[in-house]
Amino acid sequence: MGNRKYYAVGWFEIYVQDIARAKKFYEEVFRVELTDLADPTETAEDNNMKMVAFPFSMEDLPGASGALVQMEGYPSGGNSTIVYFSSLDCSVEEGRAEAAGGKVVQPKSSIGEHGFMSLCEDTEGNIFGIHSME
Repeated sequence: MGNRKYYAVGWFEIYVQDIARAKKFYEEVFRVELTDLADPTETAEDNNMKMVAFPFSMEDLPGASGALVQMEGYPSGGNSTIVYFSSLDCSVEEGRAEAAGGKVVQPKSSIGEHGFMSLCEDTEGNIFGIHSME
């Protein structure tokens, strides 16, 4: 393989239909504040993108940040990529997902030496994972 480099995930986007509803959901589940991002297409005629970002600090590395995105022509749900959020105990956020209007798709399950994971569905129909070592 020679000089092949391996890269960590650097950014993710979760497409949504109702950005206010999705923002509220993720803030309730993960107890974080998402912040508005400027529309990177604001000079384009179709200026229809709305984005809110998850918190991130370069001091918190390794990790990745990302955003919820609402944009015409880019539906939510039916995704084939699953973003996993890190947690101390995934059952905690799993419980908050239902309380915030989402669904638990797969309750906390052991993945052997790799810890535990839960799969949830947000208010927009997107599946996301939560990973913890406990």
